[in-house]
Amino acid sequence: MNNIEDQIAGFITRTRWEDLPEPVQRQARMCLLDSLGATLAGTLAPVSRIAADCAVELWPGEGATILLRGRRAGVVGAAFANGCAANGLDIDDCGLYTKGHPGAQIFPAALAVAEQWGLDGGRVLTAMVIGYEVAFRTARCWHTRQSVYQACGSWGSVACAAVAANLMSLTPAQTLHALGIAEYHAPNLPMMRDVDHPAMVKHGIGWGAATGITAATLAARGYTGIPTILGEEKYHDWVADIGQHYLIVGGVAWKPYACCAWAHAALNGAEILMREHAIHVEEIAHIRLECFHEAVRLGTALPTSTEEAQFSMAWPLAAFLVDGEVGPAQILEPRLRDERVRALAARIELLESERLNDLARRLVAGDPQGKLATVVTITLRDGRTFCSGETESGIRYPPPGWDEPRLEAKFRWLVGHVLDRERVEALLGLVSRFERLSDVRELTQMVVS
Repeated sequence: MNNIEDQIAGFITRTRWEDLPEPVQRQARMCLLDSLGATLAGTLAPVSRIAADCAVELWPGEGATILLRGRRAGVVGAAFANGCAANGLDIDDCGLYTKGHPGAQIFPAALAVAEQWGLDGGRVLTAMVIGYEVAFRTARCWHTRQSVYQACGSWGSVACAAVAANLMSLTPAQTLHALGIAEYHAPNLPMMRDVDHPAMVKHGIGWGAATGITAATLAARGYTGIPTILGEEKYHDWVADIGQHYLIVGGVAWKPYACCAWAHAALNGAEILMREHAIHVEEIAHIRLECFHEAVRLGTALPTSTEEAQFSMAWPLAAFLVDGEVGPAQILEPRLRDERVRALAARIELLESERLNDLARRLVAGDPQGKLATVVTITLRDGRTFCSGETESGIRYPPPGWDEPRLEAKFRWLVGHVLDRERVEALLGLVSRFERLSDVRELTQMVVS
């Protein structure tokens, strides 16, 4: 065990809630609230039902709850099912350096293990902080090493192993083995293949949670793993501040729309133009979007599934212009037959911009000048044309304009699709005092059907 490995293992195994600075504790509660909301709303997606059915069959047991469905499975199965739900609508958080979604894996992993062991809320929040800190750093190393852009469940497996190691009170040596096991067994997730052909595999979120918990369970029994990528000397500068500098405080971005973050800038730019020029949807003849490469890859094909709708540039924008929001009502399968939205989506064109490519690359690298941006040009039927200029997605670190009241409003909006108002408010109250819960089963008992 080298010095960096010793530091990583010590951070994972010895960090306690009372050790965390107040801004970190505040951020942990916000992350919990957002992930819980995404998970509950995500139960509306077909992938959530399928994952729950398979979890009960493949990982039977009474260890943990599959949220909202009133079913139980082994701890790995519950984490897998809840992870699939958490990313079911693609409205879960984004993370610095990750090029993806940490919370949708970290929260289900932490909740399932804590429920199995009857742990308190402070333990869950602490494990989530540990998971985020490991996720940011692992993903940064991971994406540098991999020649193909791998989706979230790859590096997320390591983060979830850290979560489980903390909650299971593994020793430092066992913890390092858990990280190595998770890294070696991490799923291969070629992200852009799913972007080109959207399917339920998406970001591999459920597999990240399942792999991480499995790795920690194996390590606890003496199963050994390879040295963790975090201990490699070439990544020293990216890892050495773990436990001292908490990236979670400015490293989480929250999403207002149920679609890929690459599409958000287009929605923001179009909203500005519609408002400033009092444009009505019926007046629009054509929309041109100048985008970075990944956004162009989302394409304009009319979707036949919610996954295709989420991984699209045209559908979320058209639905947003018609409804003024993109949530479950706009992105799930029943809406995809709406001829008004389909007709508008068919009038959207994409163009790639090298300048916007450069800005996107800089954001991923952690450059504060980087951003995900799009230029929106709307042409009306009478020939008038309006251009937004470079409009940002809102996915920045730290994210602008997000605080507890805005996250609470998002939670009410999302969870209102699946729970009555009284239970939504009760959940908000529970999260606000979550570190004082003596047993996290108080939460899981509130969110069964």
